[in-house]
Amino acid sequence: MSEERNWKRIRERLALHLPVRVRGRETPTYEWTEITRLINVTPFGSGFTLKHPTERGRLLHMTIPMPRQLRVFDHVEDQYRIWAVVRYMKAIVDNDQTRFNVGVAFIGKRPPMSYEAQPWTRYDISTTAFKALSKPEDILLPLTDQRVNTRYNIPVDMRLELVDVDGNVTESEQTVTENISAKGATLFTTLQIPQGRFIRLRSEQYGVTAHAAIRSRSMGADGVPRIHVEFIDREWPL
Repeated sequence: MSEERNWKRIRERLALHLPVRVRGRETPTYEWTEITRLINVTPFGSGFTLKHPTERGRLLHMTIPMPRQLRVFDHVEDQYRIWAVVRYMKAIVDNDQTRFNVGVAFIGKRPPMSYEAQPWTRYDISTTAFKALSKPEDILLPLTDQRVNTRYNIPVDMRLELVDVDGNVTESEQTVTENISAKGATLFTTLQIPQGRFIRLRSEQYGVTAHAAIRSRSMGADGVPRIHVEFIDREWPL
């Protein structure tokens, strides 16, 4: 069999429904853990579903009882512990419950050095070649979004919810947008939710539920704090 065919076969996704522990960190002091199952896997990445939101470019830590022939390191360990970057995320709504189909690319045994201080940083893959001993700084590039979307000064009533990994609302507030676009919004809030966290937004006015990531916080001239968010699972219907 040719080397090209061998390479193609090893990259093909195998339908192995192995249990996996996924750990995500949104801020230096907040992280979550969820147990799920793989849908498919290769030595270079995998697919699975989560109850907790994530987004393209975020880093996740995975612990998998991976078959040793699919590993690129730690062949004698019971569990395969590897870092991955989210390459794909799509929300699936079923009976008013949202789950997230996620596809990741493995990046190696450790995250970039900046991860501890800024775990909300999003990354893109700078090379298609995954090597076990590569530095993550050699594999990853900060993800930048060059799209410009017009913001409209439209006050949209929203219910802002902070949701834990089990789907329970831990904090909530009825608020309104200062401005909004199809991709994001600025909202007034009294909740102390830091940059990096994921939130759920519900609007009875539009009949829409969306998940968003907090990109930054600011204080207006009126003394009212604001959060600036980007929608991660859908566009807002303006």
